[in-house]
Amino acid sequence: MREPVAEPVSPSFLFEGGAEAQLTDTGLRETLVALRRHLHAHPEVGFEEHETSRFLRRWFVEQGFDVTGPYAGTGFTVEIAGALPGPTVGYRADMDALPIQDAKEVPYASKCAGVAHLCGHDAHMAVACGVALLVHEARGRMAGSVRLLFQPCEEKSPSGAPRMIAEGATEGLEAIYAIHVDPTLAVGRFGLRVGALTAACAPWRMRVTSGQAGHSARPHETVDTIWVATQILNHLYQLAGRVTDARKPAVLTVTRFHGGEAFNVIPGTVEFGGSLRGTDREGFAFLREKMRRVAGALGALYGADVDVDFLDDLPAVMNTAAEVETIRQAVLARFGPEAVKDLPIPSMGGEDFAWYLEKLPGALVRVGSATGPETRYPLHHARFDIDEAALPLAAHLMAEVLLLHLGRAAAA
Repeated sequence: MREPVAEPVSPSFLFEGGAEAQLTDTGLRETLVALRRHLHAHPEVGFEEHETSRFLRRWFVEQGFDVTGPYAGTGFTVEIAGALPGPTVGYRADMDALPIQDAKEVPYASKCAGVAHLCGHDAHMAVACGVALLVHEARGRMAGSVRLLFQPCEEKSPSGAPRMIAEGATEGLEAIYAIHVDPTLAVGRFGLRVGALTAACAPWRMRVTSGQAGHSARPHETVDTIWVATQILNHLYQLAGRVTDARKPAVLTVTRFHGGEAFNVIPGTVEFGGSLRGTDREGFAFLREKMRRVAGALGALYGADVDVDFLDDLPAVMNTAAEVETIRQAVLARFGPEAVKDLPIPSMGGEDFAWYLEKLPGALVRVGSATGPETRYPLHHARFDIDEAALPLAAHLMAEVLLLHLGRAAAA
C-alpha cells in the first residue's frame, strides 16, 4: 500500500519550490511522507520540541506563510487569511513524542535513544502542513481565516493546551478541529462521535501514614500501613459500577504501590496511586469524592492518616454536534458513505484537545491508519507505525472541513 520516498530523506527536498509546487497529488503525498519521516526520525518529548519547532517554522516560512509565536515555549501558529471577510476557525496539531524506545526496523526509525513518535503526532504535524498547503490554494474563495496551532506536550500533565489557550493562541477562534490517527481503523475510514470521544482523566496519589515503623513480628503494636493500604485498595476497586451507574463508563486503576524496603519492618508510610477515568462529568466528580471518603474512613477506622491528592485533571473530549456534522458532510462529499465509521463507545484514553473544547465548539476525528500487521500495533506500542497513504487523505479531508465550516458561517 505504501509508496515510500527514497531514504534517507533529504530535508532540503522539503524546502524547495514553495507552496504551489507541492500540490499535485504526487507532490502532496511525497511532501507529507518526507515531512512525517523526518519528524519521526527526530522526536522530542513534551516542552522540549525545540528542533521540531525550528524545523517546522523554517518550512512554513520557506513556503511563504507567516508564523506567530512562540506559545507555550515551543508552540506556534500559522494563520491563512481568505480573500473574503469572515470568522477564524482553528486546527490543532500536537508535536511531542513519547519516552519509549522505537523498536521498528525502518529507515526512518527514531534516531533519539528512548524517545519515539509512537502516538502519531509526527503524522498529525505532517497532515497540518498539508492542510496549510491546501487551504492556501483555496484562499481566493475563502471567507474568513484558518489558524493552525502547533502545540507542545500533549502526552504529559500538565500539558501544553492550557498554556496555548492562556497565552492567546485561541483568541478570536469560532471553533477548532483536530485529528488522531487510529490503528483500529483502515486507511480511508474516519471515526466520528458526538459527545464524549475520550474520557476525563485524573491521576491520583494516596499516602497512608502511621507516624512510626513497626516490627513485622508484632503488627499489633503499630498501625500496619501495608494492610490498611490494601483495605483501601480493595474498596476502591469496587466503586466503579457499584456506587456509579454501570451504564456510564468509568475506570479506576492502581498503577503504582510503594511501601518499605526491609522484609521485617512494617513501614511508617505507604504510597500508592493510579488514574481515574470517566466520560460522565457528574459521575466522575462523584467518584473522586467517594474515593476521598472511603480512604479517609478506612484510615480513621484503623488508626492511620490518609492523604489523597488528585493531580492535573484532564477533561473529556466532548465533540459538539454541529462540528461533527461538518466533518461527516466533508467525508461523505470526498470519500463516500463507506468512509464514515460511527463510533458507538468512547475511548477511555485521555487527549488534551479536550481543553480547547472546554472553551470552543469543535471536534476531533479519528483517522484510519492501518492496512496490515505492521500498521495495526496499538498507540504507544514500541512498534507503532502508520500506513502513510493516510496522510494526504487526512489533509484533504481536514482542509475540506475547515473550508466547509467557513462557507457555512458566511452563508448563515
